[in-house]
Amino acid sequence: MSVLSRPEFHDEAKAFEHVEAVLWPNGPVCPKCGSVDKHYKLKGVRTKPSKKNPNGVERHGLYKCGACRSQFTVRMGSIFEESHLPLTKWLQAIHLMSVSKKGISAHQMHRILECTYEAAWFLCHRIRLAMASGDLSPLGGNGKTVEADETYIGRLAGTTVKRGGGAHKNTVVTLVERGGRARSFHVDTARIGTIMPIVRANIAKESALMTDEAGLYRRVGQGFASHDFVTHSKDEYVRGNVHTNTVEGFYSIFKRGMKGVYQHCAEHHLHRYLAEFDFRYSNRIAMGVDDGTRAFIALKGAAGKRLTYHRPA
Repeated sequence: MSVLSRPEFHDEAKAFEHVEAVLWPNGPVCPKCGSVDKHYKLKGVRTKPSKKNPNGVERHGLYKCGACRSQFTVRMGSIFEESHLPLTKWLQAIHLMSVSKKGISAHQMHRILECTYEAAWFLCHRIRLAMASGDLSPLGGNGKTVEADETYIGRLAGTTVKRGGGAHKNTVVTLVERGGRARSFHVDTARIGTIMPIVRANIAKESALMTDEAGLYRRVGQGFASHDFVTHSKDEYVRGNVHTNTVEGFYSIFKRGMKGVYQHCAEHHLHRYLAEFDFRYSNRIAMGVDDGTRAFIALKGAAGKRLTYHRPA
């Protein structure tokens, strides 16, 4: 039996029950007044008749707050709010994005879900917002190692392509804790003044820092338990425990996804794609997180996040 045969992927009532169990673990919460006990469920309510649905469509998961008298569902105040797609399709999309190691394109999504490309594109961006953890706790710690590196991808609008260098590309800085999480940042340029605040704010001072020979990290590296680097210009890639293979492995997955699956990404959307790849890497099998748990974590991140159509453009 396929995992996509589960009831919440095909039955709208079951889909609401599943999402409510994840987003409301202690019971329904009114998004308007915050009431948690003065509410009751409305049954048998249907939408207005239309040519497509002469008898209307049943409104699943509808509640009425006894405190402020407003009606609400679990969709409100989340990435699902004001979406016309059934919740079953949302759950299918979240699962597909969570289990696809290198991502799944909006074109592929719209063919699978049988919705418009525009709906699939916006849906994917909303899910990426849910995947963004917003975790500010520092990576690493006593006895742990964090690797830092930068890469260049895509093309900046209005720039001339030059042979060699990355001045015409988007700059990405990534920090990866060995055996742990990844955290990526889209920055204007790879300079000491840009990278130093990121490294200092996101890596615990007790950590061992590993980088390549770039002078960007020499000064900031002095603030950690140790700082070692490999000299790639001299064909040195591993020296005992000193290497940046972990962060480079992250980049290999990221670039295969961006070039092979998504193919194009506008500069102002890059931070959302980075959040997607960070999420899957930080919730991988090696961390004890299987596909179902990863999808559950992504769904849990849907609460309290809204993304309107005009904002991604």
